[in-house]
Amino acid sequence: MREFLVEITTTVPEGTSQDEVDRRRAAESVRAKELAATGNLARLWRPVGELRSLGIWRAADENELHEKVLGTLPLHPWMTFDVTALESHPNDPGRADAAS
Repeated sequence: MREFLVEITTTVPEGTSQDEVDRRRAAESVRAKELAATGNLARLWRPVGELRSLGIWRAADENELHEKVLGTLPLHPWMTFDVTALESHPNDPGRADAAS
């Protein structure tokens, strides 16, 4: 699987009831756990003081990432995504074949 750095910004549409927001956020939590269990969601952060998220996501390609992973998030209709495909750096200390 390929890794992607994904910046997610969620904007709740004006006039949306708090019940709908709470329902979707609860469902989002459940779905994130499912995607973590399948290996599609590796890490997720929120910058201090901000309402956006940064995450490492995995999929076969960017098309699969959008259609079968990010597209399944309950908050997806309210989200914008900035996706960067990643490849391992030769000096990454996490690489199995990195020089000692």
